[in-house]
Amino acid sequence: MSDRVPASGTVHWVGAGLSTGSGLARLCDTAERVFLWHRTEERAAEALDRLDLTGRAEPRAYSLPTLTAELAPGDTVVSMLPAPEHAGILVACVGAGAHFACSSYVSDTVLEQVPEATKAGLVVLTEAGLDPGIDHLFAHSLVARAQEAIGGSMTASYAFTSYCGGIPAVPNDFRYRFSWAPAGVLNALRSPARYIEGGAETVAERPWEATRRHLLDGEEFEVYPNRDSVPFVEQYGLPAGWEARSFVRGTLRLEGWLTAWAEVFEELKAGDDERIAALAGELAARHPTTDADRDRVVLAVSLDVRAETGRTWSGSYVLDLVGDAEESAMARCVSRPLALGVRHILDGTLPAGLNRAAETAARSDQWLGELAGEGVDFTLRVDE
Repeated sequence: MSDRVPASGTVHWVGAGLSTGSGLARLCDTAERVFLWHRTEERAAEALDRLDLTGRAEPRAYSLPTLTAELAPGDTVVSMLPAPEHAGILVACVGAGAHFACSSYVSDTVLEQVPEATKAGLVVLTEAGLDPGIDHLFAHSLVARAQEAIGGSMTASYAFTSYCGGIPAVPNDFRYRFSWAPAGVLNALRSPARYIEGGAETVAERPWEATRRHLLDGEEFEVYPNRDSVPFVEQYGLPAGWEARSFVRGTLRLEGWLTAWAEVFEELKAGDDERIAALAGELAARHPTTDADRDRVVLAVSLDVRAETGRTWSGSYVLDLVGDAEESAMARCVSRPLALGVRHILDGTLPAGLNRAAETAARSDQWLGELAGEGVDFTLRVDE
């Protein structure tokens, strides 16, 4: 493996959608030069004006060839584009000797590029937003605390849950506020969810049909599993001698969401791709996000461990933020941890190769401390 390529201090932030927030401003305080790439240079300039960053970052019209032509060795590219576009950008980064960062789950197409990026001494940072991202930090921290209290070699069982949701700060009839593309929301619901329940792997072909009540600080929510939770047992470093009673990573919604979305679910059951695409447009028009709306982000991660000796330990992290006139809660919670990760690319503390928001408990606690100092507030509760 070659040495890690030193960061040049130049950051290319690609995309200025709903998740681009004050994290970009933090990078403008740190990086030597920042470019914001958007659909047109005019749109990029408008986004900079909205974020009060005019003159602090340079607007650019995005196309992959244009971005590629501007990359220099040691630059860092931050992709806020849809996940299917990450691999192409990473290919360009590897060719130019530039580092890469995104907030999305690492995909197979990105993984294919990681060996070449590692060989070239480049950092590939993924899963560094809210979910995935801050949820990983919470999970690693809890697992380490439980191991210290119970003993990692002790025979034990555990229950782990991680639920996250972007919801309206003031509940509406639809019980939801779109914080990302409606088509993405609908298609996520069409994907089966795998998780552990009652000590056994379980698959929900229609995730919403596994919705259950979840009480958090006296407030009732509805939660359901999403994607594939099972690989995260290993990723979070849970001891081999601990048996999972349950392990679920999922989505949190306002109470009443299941009923409010009944007609949507009927459409999803039919599985007509063309109709689902049209429905996404209809829902966006019917439930628009306006400047007067305020969103709320709730992330709750908990771990309960019961040792064979009878000793127990339980801990939880709760993040509950409401957006304001300057920035949505979702933009803050996605962009700030991502920007934090990029700053650690710039200062040389992230190694070459694949990195997620957290690979160790030590890094998790470090990043959580840094995020808390930057206005991403959360609460840790431990019961021993």
